[in-house]
Amino acid sequence: MICDVCPRRCSIAEGKRGFCKARGNRDGRNISLSYGKLTSIALDPIEKKPLARFHPGSRVLSVGSFGCNMDCPFCQNYSIASASEDDVRTRCLSPRELAVMAEELREEGNIGLAFTYNEPMIGYEYVRDASLEAKKRGMKNMAVTNGCVMPHILEEVLPLVDAFNIDLKSFSEETYSRLGGDLRIVQDFITRAAERSHVEITTLIVPGMNDSEEEMKALAVWLSSVDRSIPLHITRFFPRRKMSDRMPTDIDLLRRLCATAEKHLDDVLIGNV
Repeated sequence: MICDVCPRRCSIAEGKRGFCKARGNRDGRNISLSYGKLTSIALDPIEKKPLARFHPGSRVLSVGSFGCNMDCPFCQNYSIASASEDDVRTRCLSPRELAVMAEELREEGNIGLAFTYNEPMIGYEYVRDASLEAKKRGMKNMAVTNGCVMPHILEEVLPLVDAFNIDLKSFSEETYSRLGGDLRIVQDFITRAAERSHVEITTLIVPGMNDSEEEMKALAVWLSSVDRSIPLHITRFFPRRKMSDRMPTDIDLLRRLCATAEKHLDDVLIGNV
């Protein structure tokens, strides 16, 4: 079975799973192995997603599962993003149970659901179904994603997701290839999502990978061609996973990159400082 969820297009034998560890071949069908299986759940400030311009000051019930279709050596959530269901403990919640939980937290400032922590779009069926249940209760839905999935997968959830934060990891096709992604697919995701939903972009500045002013200019120029009012979060790298030997991003460099981006975008924010 060829998985058509992301551009990796994994060829998955019967009973096996794809690179992301969250999709598998069962009786010749492409199924989500992570459906309703949560590894993380927390009531977070919405700014932590980060979403700075979508209902600021509110809180959101944030949930994650396991698995990811990219392989970033600097991943901050690798303990679940690179895990399979054999590696982690999960709590099973149906879409309705999750939506009811979100609704019960309204008095604590909760406005809805955020699918985050690992890559939620590889388990788009749960995002779709839980978002629908939340919508029935008048709540908002958010997704924090790498955006590296095929267009028809985005269309499954787009009518139900009110806001996206999309990780634009680099503006280099070569860098994306090394990370196991596809820059053009992510660009298409951003462009389409911005047509219907609130969109914010996060770029983690990793020393030696995407920290040049030339690359930031190219990124900002392209993003402005979509919509120059889209907020761009330029965030500081800290040593993680396979890059624990690197130094954190220099704060003065972040400020220079912010100034570069501000020449083309209306709303640029520095994070993790």
